[in-house]
Amino acid sequence: MLLLGIDVGTSSVKVSVVDGATQQTIASAQYPETEREIIALQSGWAEQSPERWWNDVKDAIKKLHETGKYNRNDIGAIGISYQMHGLVLLDKAGNVLRNSIIWCDSRAVPYGNRAFEGLGTDYCLSRLLNSPGNFTAAKLAWVKEMEPELYKKIDKIMLPGDFIAQRLTGSITTTPSALSEGIFWDFLNARLSADIMDFFDFDEKLIPQIGDVFATHGSLTREAAEELFLKAGIPVSYKAGDQPNNALSLNVLEPGDVAATAGTSGVIYGVSDRPVSDPRSRINSFAHVNYSKEQERIGVLLCINGTGILNRWIRNLNGGFSYHKMNELAETIRPGSEGLSILPFGNGAERMLNNRIIGAHLHNIDLNKHSNAHILRAAQEGIAFAFRYGLDIMRSNGMNPSVIKAGKANMFLSPVFTEAFVNVTNVPVELYNCDGSVGAALGAGIGCGYFRNTGEAFQKREALSIIQPVQTRLYDELYTEWRNLLDKHMEQQGADTGVGCVRKYL
Repeated sequence: MLLLGIDVGTSSVKVSVVDGATQQTIASAQYPETEREIIALQSGWAEQSPERWWNDVKDAIKKLHETGKYNRNDIGAIGISYQMHGLVLLDKAGNVLRNSIIWCDSRAVPYGNRAFEGLGTDYCLSRLLNSPGNFTAAKLAWVKEMEPELYKKIDKIMLPGDFIAQRLTGSITTTPSALSEGIFWDFLNARLSADIMDFFDFDEKLIPQIGDVFATHGSLTREAAEELFLKAGIPVSYKAGDQPNNALSLNVLEPGDVAATAGTSGVIYGVSDRPVSDPRSRINSFAHVNYSKEQERIGVLLCINGTGILNRWIRNLNGGFSYHKMNELAETIRPGSEGLSILPFGNGAERMLNNRIIGAHLHNIDLNKHSNAHILRAAQEGIAFAFRYGLDIMRSNGMNPSVIKAGKANMFLSPVFTEAFVNVTNVPVELYNCDGSVGAALGAGIGCGYFRNTGEAFQKREALSIIQPVQTRLYDELYTEWRNLLDKHMEQQGADTGVGCVRKYL
């Protein structure tokens, strides 16, 4: 059986066909080739068009067919991975009511904070495992207050992957994993949180039917099949947020397993067998793809908004250098970038910085010494240092990885970034040939029953390489200098900073 995986990212849609028998990728395609822009109507806002996602999915699949490497009639299941935390609104006719308010949008922070205070810190951290922050429930609260006439037209709310599944199948479903990432899930009772719904005065009818991540979420309609040049009736048997899905693609499923990604955003994602919450919700915990009431599997997520988006911004300033060329230039500069430092936090409110927007900053520029190559290296080092800052928070909450798994993609294609990441965290990294669309395809194979269990889906996948730390003392010194700069910016906003704040909340 062939398996089709769809990964709806912030920058583009990627699709892959995987041979279930060998677990090898037969063909992949991406659309568009250049990064899709984020709509920012105001500072701190971030939106994208759900219909644009759907059109990109169709164009990506058509491009995939053009490779001619497989028989389309052999595709037996479809899986979906999607950007997390977004809010999609449909009316009763299935029409999209507004642009999606996506993951890095900051407008809903005050609404989430009010719920955090109103429901109580202990309640939120023990039952929701998070502050409502600027997640999906808080985004819906913003729509309810600021766009009341539009709110009255809503029939169903959904996450981005739920929407793509609806366009494929005509069915509207969601999962505990999706609801937990929207902060709608009560972990104590393993059900939709009645208290969140009551606090925001949401009608439970807005929530789609709830099913397992690995389950049939509908079958490909004749209309969608004709548009996609596929046979009707193919089940959509898996859908998960991009970070739980990335963990799945790396076989990160059991307690102690840890994965990382460095795409538009940067993430460290570990699995726990118990509810984990940070006192200030700087890291977040969600139901993992294999979560159940009987066997708790909690995904503990550290997110950095400003990661690959910083690299893209610098690329655009330099006239569109290829990322390969940028990595080559960065390699010509010694570690430390001769004193040039960059804070990469320029993409909305950073949860690990207490939902503050401190912006991106360049420090210590020497106009007689520093070149484009210095900026390129400083950016990649700054991103790696941000990972270390976040990992220290995760460590203070009991997550101490001995190895981190990552796909050889995005920032991990850069030797400079990978070297800085490994050395500043002092944790080896295993690199794999996988991505979100491949993970979604394998998830579809699990969901439709082609694989008897998750272990069978990954039995033939091996690491491409293992990168060991070798310059930890040097990078620890560089990180200390970088963290001092971050602390100064945080202090200007009255925030607790540095290791001291970690110890304070232990």
